[in-house]
Amino acid sequence: MRFGEEHQELRTAVRSLLAKYEGADAWGPLTRQIGVAGLAVPEEYGGAGCGPVEVHVVMEELGRTLAPVPYLGSAVLATQALLTAGDTGLLPALAEGRITGALAWAENGSWRPEAVRASAVRGADGWRITGVKDHVLDGAGPDGAGDGADVLLVAARTEAGLALFHVPSGADGVSREAHTTMDLTRPQATLRFDGAEARAVAADGDRVLAHVRDLACTALAAEQVGAAERCLELTIAHVQDRVQFGRPIGSFQAVKHRLADAFVRVESARSAALGASWAAASGSPDLSRYAAVAKSACSEAFSAVAGDMIQLHGGIGITWEHDAHRYFKRAHGSSQLFGSPAGHRDRIAEAVVGPRAPGAARLA
Repeated sequence: MRFGEEHQELRTAVRSLLAKYEGADAWGPLTRQIGVAGLAVPEEYGGAGCGPVEVHVVMEELGRTLAPVPYLGSAVLATQALLTAGDTGLLPALAEGRITGALAWAENGSWRPEAVRASAVRGADGWRITGVKDHVLDGAGPDGAGDGADVLLVAARTEAGLALFHVPSGADGVSREAHTTMDLTRPQATLRFDGAEARAVAADGDRVLAHVRDLACTALAAEQVGAAERCLELTIAHVQDRVQFGRPIGSFQAVKHRLADAFVRVESARSAALGASWAAASGSPDLSRYAAVAKSACSEAFSAVAGDMIQLHGGIGITWEHDAHRYFKRAHGSSQLFGSPAGHRDRIAEAVVGPRAPGAARLA
């Protein structure tokens, strides 16, 4: 599992733009100059025809800077949901970055398809959706009004089972509520649907959501690796400069041990994330298992390294003037996104030994 020259060039280009443009201002240049929004979109739909490995490279770089751009929510979740469903009409605009999308999926803190309770009823004038969706990435702007994603994809249940729908962003019966989350660099929202008009995108919603969840966990794991690596870099730089008792604190054996452990965590997480990305790229039938391993391992590695970063920085590590708290918040927020580490280990166990007994506890 090695990156090629084209991957290194992509990494250099993304890192260069993120160094030049800060925060949300980076999204425009990333889409126009590099085309990140359409990397994993086939060429016939206006994309670059790349795949999960290229997405991995971009997500690592976005993780290093904690860039608050809608890449995960739009280019991964929404775009891959449409591709998996075979509904391609919106893909050219998404690939160009002219519009962004959001997948309204989770309910009551769970991303499992069986947790979906929103309902879709078909009437004389088409489908109507009623329900509440949580943790919708980029689902609303800062004011919670009409800002946010242009394309809303909603998972809802019909009489035939779970399905996926496209709800026009300005449709009647749709309300958006932006949330002030612990991690301010990853906007989330609650979306409420009260008889909102909808267009059916896929009737086999279980299959679509299961595959999108694997791709989302794979992409998020790459982001966590990039962020954890940056935490380690900043910590190493600090312990080389911080002097105590007449010598850099990085020269103390106890600090060296902490950094060595952090390095092992980062590299182990990188292996897990790359394994999932290559499994996705090759169409492996074991992708779900690889994705669950990557999400669990990378979540815990990032949280541990971000915690070490704060401790080894001392007092400055808990101030707003330093970035340590931003990485710490992203670590804990992303660990719960798309399911907790324990929840994904539950998935692995089910894949190995079979489903839990009826009535047994199940994690998100």
